[in-house]
Amino acid sequence: MKFTAIQISQILNGEIIGNPEEEVSNLSKIEEGKKGSLTFLANPKYEPFVYTTKASIVIVNNNFIPEKEISATLIKVEDSYKSFSKLLEYYNQIKLNKTGIEEPSFIHATATLGSHLYIGAFTYIGENVILGNNVKIYPNVFIGDNVKIDDDTIVFAGAKIYSESQIGKKCVVHSGVIIGSDGFGYTPDENGKYQKVPQIGDVIIGDFVDIGSATTIDRATLGSTFIRNGVKLDNQIQIAHNVDVGENTVIAAQTGIAGSTKIGENCQIGGQVGIVGHLTIGDRVKIQAQSGIGRNLKDDAVVQGSPALPYTDYNKSYVHFKNLSKITKRIDKLEKNILLNKEEENE
Repeated sequence: MKFTAIQISQILNGEIIGNPEEEVSNLSKIEEGKKGSLTFLANPKYEPFVYTTKASIVIVNNNFIPEKEISATLIKVEDSYKSFSKLLEYYNQIKLNKTGIEEPSFIHATATLGSHLYIGAFTYIGENVILGNNVKIYPNVFIGDNVKIDDDTIVFAGAKIYSESQIGKKCVVHSGVIIGSDGFGYTPDENGKYQKVPQIGDVIIGDFVDIGSATTIDRATLGSTFIRNGVKLDNQIQIAHNVDVGENTVIAAQTGIAGSTKIGENCQIGGQVGIVGHLTIGDRVKIQAQSGIGRNLKDDAVVQGSPALPYTDYNKSYVHFKNLSKITKRIDKLEKNILLNKEEENE
C-alpha cells in the first residue's frame, strides 16, 4: 500500500518541505532507509543520518533546521516521535483490517456475532459465545462456551480462551495466550496424595488490555481472576487463580504471580519477578527485575532483590556485596592482629 507525502501530512497536520507527491510503501529506521520508505528524526544524535538516508520521506520536528542539503522530502510536525507512532498505529489498523468468515471454521448456532467481524480459518467458537462489533479472531483460535469478547478486540492466531471468560473492548490477545485454564489447586488426602480442587470461577479482563504471547491467566477457584482496564502484560507471564491486577499496571516478561494476590493500580513490575500468594501490593509500586516478593508492599514502594529490599537500601547493600571478599580479608586481618596483641599482653 502506497502513501504520498501530502496524504501523510494531512494525517499528521504537518508541513511538507519537498515533493508533495513523493510516495512511500514501507517504514524504516533512519540509518537503514531505502527508496520508497518513510522514517523519522527525533533523537539529535541521529541527525547525521538525515543527510545520508535514502528514505524518501522523513518526519522531523518543526524546529529542525538542516545544515546541509537533504535529498528526502521532509514533513515538519510538532513532535516527530509521537507523529511516527500515530502513523504506525494507522498503518497497523489498515494492515489488520480484515473482515469475513473463513472456512473451515466452526461457529455454534447459539453464538451471537457482531458486525464487521473477521474469523480466521480453523477457529472454534462454542455455545453462547458473544462477539462484539469489529472483533478479529485469527486462525486456529479456540473460544469456549459462554465466552464474551467486546467490540474492537483482536485475538491473534493460536490463542485459547476457555469457557466463561470475559474480555473487554479494544484488547489485544497475542498468539499462544491461554485465558481461563484451571488454577493450581490441590489438597493432600490422608495418604499424602494430592486431589484436585475444582476450579469453577472465571477470568474477567477489562478494556484496553494487551496480553503478550504465551501468557497464561488462570480461572479463579471461586469468583473471578481480574485483569483491570489498561493493564499491559508482556510475553510468558503466569497469573494464577483469583489474582487481581489493578488498572494501568504493566508487567514485564517471565513474571509469576501466585494465587489470590492483589496488585494495585499504575504499578510497574520488571521481568522475572516472583510474587507469592495472598499478598497486597499497593498502588504505583515499582518492582525491579528478578525480585522476589514475599510480603505486602505499601503504595509507592520501590523494591529490588530477593527477598526484596527498598530500592535505595538494596543499592547501598550491593556496594558491600561486591566487596565481600575484600571485607572478609580485612576482618580476618584485624582478628589476627587482635589475637597477636592479646598474646603479647599475656606475655
